[in-house]
Amino acid sequence: MNINIVSCLRVFFEDPFWVGVYEREEAGKYQACRIVFGAEPKDYDVYAWYLKNAAHLPLSPPIPVTARPVYAANPKRMQRAAARAVQQTAVGTKAQQALAAQREAGKIVRKVRQKEQREAEKEERFLKKQARKKEKQAQKEQKAAVE
Repeated sequence: MNINIVSCLRVFFEDPFWVGVYEREEAGKYQACRIVFGAEPKDYDVYAWYLKNAAHLPLSPPIPVTARPVYAANPKRMQRAAARAVQQTAVGTKAQQALAAQREAGKIVRKVRQKEQREAEKEERFLKKQARKKEKQAQKEQKAAVE
């Protein structure tokens, strides 16, 4: 079984921090994640960080990749494309989509968690109110029994 995995880690300055975008394309699925480095990292720092954290990066949900047309390789065109890729500092649109999908998934999880927390607090308040009512009723019954 032959599976191609294409990955790319771009590091660029996004005021006020240095940011990295890791992109991975595997079996027709595209995923990305954003990493904040803080101070300007050296090449060996980025490489050491990648080796340490590559296995558990918080990748976005997979996005299907459309098939790319295959053209005859013109050497000058390939050279220009490679130069443009090196010069490119902006995040690719696929990466932006993947990161947006990851943020949306995080929003949904956060909303669900907050709703559960609100419901639990509401239930707790209700139970406390019920307990106070029962306690008050028991005190009234004790007073009536004493009199």
